[in-house]
Amino acid sequence: MTTYIDPSPANFQAFKDLPRDRPIHMLNLLQFRDNAEYPQGHEHAGKGWSGKRAYQEYGKTSGPIFQRVGGSIVWRGAFETMVTGPDAKQWHEGFVAQYPNSGAFFEMIKDPEYQLAVVNRTAALVDSRLMRFEPGAAGEGFG
Repeated sequence: MTTYIDPSPANFQAFKDLPRDRPIHMLNLLQFRDNAEYPQGHEHAGKGWSGKRAYQEYGKTSGPIFQRVGGSIVWRGAFETMVTGPDAKQWHEGFVAQYPNSGAFFEMIKDPEYQLAVVNRTAALVDSRLMRFEPGAAGEGFG
């Protein structure tokens, strides 16, 4: 089974090649580890945290940076069942993060405090997806 925690160089380049001057939505799908996997010697290693608990720590430590760059959560939900897609794929949570532009996202991930916080995300997740969307209008119907 192939899992994904960080972007590939090609996917990250595709993200960087898109327009940087408009709002973006980032769909996040998360599958937590049963037990967080911190590097040996990390302050949280050996605490017996679940993956979900480690992700909560990521949210606590990265949240102020996310908010400072203008980010907000526009939707969050707990996974219930796969309707269309591989039966074996189970996500625990999903959310959509909004950024004023991709420059704000870059500012966040380059922040030294964020880079310290991201170890919690890596420890927490067995698999994830991160997809960029151009925000569209909400309303009635599918088309």
